[in-house]
Amino acid sequence: MQLSVLTLIIALPLLTGIVILLLPASEKKAPRVLALISGLVTLLLSFWVYATYDLATGGYQFVQKLDWLPALGISYHVGVDGISLPLVLLAGIVTTCGAGISWHIEERPKEFFSYLMFLSASVFGVFCSLDLFMLFFFFELAVFPKYLMILIWGSPKTREYGAMKLTLYLFLGSVVALVGVLAMVFTSGLHTFDMLALEKAGFSADFQRLWFPFVFIGFAVLGGLFPFHSWAPDGHVAAPTAVSMMLAGVEMKVGAFAALRAGIMLMPEGAKYWAYVILALATVNVVYGALIALVQTDFKYVIGFSSVSHMGLVMIGFATLNREGLMGAGVQMFSHGVMTALFFAIVGMVYDRTHTREISRLGGLIKKMPLAAIGFIISGLVSMGMPGFSGFVAEFPIFMGTWQTAPLVAVVTVLGIIVTAGYILLVLRRVFFGDLPEEYASRTGDISILDKITVGFLSLIMIAIGLFPALMVPMVNSGVDHILLLLGGR
Repeated sequence: MQLSVLTLIIALPLLTGIVILLLPASEKKAPRVLALISGLVTLLLSFWVYATYDLATGGYQFVQKLDWLPALGISYHVGVDGISLPLVLLAGIVTTCGAGISWHIEERPKEFFSYLMFLSASVFGVFCSLDLFMLFFFFELAVFPKYLMILIWGSPKTREYGAMKLTLYLFLGSVVALVGVLAMVFTSGLHTFDMLALEKAGFSADFQRLWFPFVFIGFAVLGGLFPFHSWAPDGHVAAPTAVSMMLAGVEMKVGAFAALRAGIMLMPEGAKYWAYVILALATVNVVYGALIALVQTDFKYVIGFSSVSHMGLVMIGFATLNREGLMGAGVQMFSHGVMTALFFAIVGMVYDRTHTREISRLGGLIKKMPLAAIGFIISGLVSMGMPGFSGFVAEFPIFMGTWQTAPLVAVVTVLGIIVTAGYILLVLRRVFFGDLPEEYASRTGDISILDKITVGFLSLIMIAIGLFPALMVPMVNSGVDHILLLLGGR
């Protein structure tokens, strides 16, 4: 049996997490080193898969399929296409940066880094799965690591509330999605969870219209779709920095990807029927999230609501059901993942050195941590969709696709971009410019070497995609081709 590179990418963090758990409690350095090495290796493997993917051939590549429970139609079936492969790369990037950012964790590092590795394995598994049962299995695998990491290492004031709210929302959403998944499997008559087989099952239009919202919305709860979004800002704010990076940077993409893969691609007629409802809900995401971010006084809540707003653009891109919108949504998932991971990393750096997230108590921090300020500026430009950055490459096609489908939605959504510029510039001025408060003048230092590497690496990625869109757009387009074929296009 030949071992797929995707299996290595999934198994490595899982095995690393188990090894770290077996270390003695007195061991403090080994968990950090093992987690960082595991992250770096999976990142290199992800880069290799991304670089060697054959765009001319397209479709699913690096495929491996093994029967697991043939009596139930369940198999271990993995593979990646032009939509999922950038997300595998994103997961490798954020996992590695999250491990580096968390180097200073002193409270129970063994458990922290092992849970981080389990969380990483779960997202890799979702992005690579071609079997619905395995996708759902990996989707659920992340629940307990997320809950425990927020509860143990999160913000003392909000961690219990944030952890419980996140877990309940995501659990209820996944139960709803499971009902729809089982309806598809039993109705198909194929006795399989294989998504490639289910794509050809020929579900009736009435069946798709009935069950599509169960699957799409059930998974989209994790993607932050309005009105099921409120777990996101509370969960992000309560979580420790690395978990905030994973939640907003990768986990919300897990929800959006699963909604696309199991909802739109398996029930395209249902997607067409419910598209305008998704457009309406996602438009609220964009505008409401931006307006609420504008009035926040907590630095981390600004970024939390910003994530809700920008994930609305992903859902709008999906709901256009045309090439431009779907391509923009695919790039937006990657761009927003990198951007929001850097945002939360910088919030964590500021909090670690000032011990506050109250914007009114901050100011002038560019004098103490200039590279963090530059990183925030770059992320802010990406967030605003400025040309030359990855946000423009993602958002402009989404607006083009939306204008073709629902011009009014495109006009209203532009308001969210304007408000985004407002809160980004306000926070930038209040946190990093102006006078440095006396209490931080002597005791606040610069960020660490690992922090600087993280800021530089994530910033470089967003600039590279912005200046050279061909690094990602053709890849995503190859995945969009297959979706359009399922939707009845050419």
